[in-house]
Amino acid sequence: MMYKNIFKTYVLLAGLGGLLVLIGSVLAPNGVGAAIGLALGLIIVGASYWFSDTLAIKSARATPANEQQMPGYYRIMRDLTQRANMPMPTLYVTPDMQPNAFATGRNPEHAAVAVTQGLLHHLEESEIRGVLAHELSHVKNRDILIGSVAAAVATGISFIANMLMFSAMFGGGRDDDEGGNPIGLLALAILAPLAATILQMAVSRSREFEADASAARMIGDGEPLARALLRLESTARNIPMEVQPAQATKYITNPLAGQKVQFANLFTTHPSTQDRVDRLRSRAWTS
Repeated sequence: MMYKNIFKTYVLLAGLGGLLVLIGSVLAPNGVGAAIGLALGLIIVGASYWFSDTLAIKSARATPANEQQMPGYYRIMRDLTQRANMPMPTLYVTPDMQPNAFATGRNPEHAAVAVTQGLLHHLEESEIRGVLAHELSHVKNRDILIGSVAAAVATGISFIANMLMFSAMFGGGRDDDEGGNPIGLLALAILAPLAATILQMAVSRSREFEADASAARMIGDGEPLARALLRLESTARNIPMEVQPAQATKYITNPLAGQKVQFANLFTTHPSTQDRVDRLRSRAWTS
C-alpha cells in the first residue's frame, strides 16, 4: 500500500510539474519561461512537502485541541493509534459547524488530524471513531502527502492562471514575438486549472476507498464509518463551509457538496458517498 501510494505521488507531481513548465513556456517561448515554470514547481512541491501540515492547519483556521475540553477525542485517538501501532498525531479542531475532518503531514511522525466543531457536536461517539480511524488510515498508508502536495500545486496553478487571465485582458502579450498572444493566454488560464483538477481526481478517489477499508479493518466494523459518511453528506448540504476548492480534497467528505462550485460535480475528487457506504456494508474490506 505504501509503495503504491508513493508511486501515485510521483505520477501526480510529474503531471502537475509539467503543467507549470507548460505555463512558463507559453509566457516566455524562448525557453526561459519553461525554466522558470520548472523552478516554481520545485519550490511549490518542496514547500508543500515540508510545510503541508502547517499550511493545511492554517487554511482551516484550526487550533490545538484541548484534552480537558475534548477528552473523548483524545481517548478515541489513543486507542486507535495503539491498535495501529502508530505515534499519536497532533490533534486540532476547527471552528466550522459542518461535520468534517482531515489528516495532514508528510509522514506518521509529523502528522496532524483535525476535526470540525460540527463533527464533535453532530456525530455519535462510534461514528466519530469511524471517522478518526479513516483519517488515521490516511496517515498509516502514507497517502496524505498526495492530497497535500496536489492541493498546494493546484493552488499555485490556479494563482498563475489568474495572473495569465489578467495579463491577457490587459495586454500582457502584445504580439507573438514578445511572449505569446492574448487568446493563447486566456485558453491556458482556463485549461490549466481544469487539468490540475483532473490529475488530482485521478488519484484521490481510490485513496478514499482504501482509507475506508483500512479504517473498517482497524476497528473491526464498517458500519460506524458508513453511518458517519451518510450523516456528513446530509449535513454538508445544509451547513455551508468556507473552503478553497483545491483544499477540499483533504476532507473525508466534500465540504462543498451544498455549494454551487464551478465544475464541482464534473470534476469531484471524492467518490460518491453511496458507493463508499455500499462497500463498507458489503464487507468488501474483509477480503
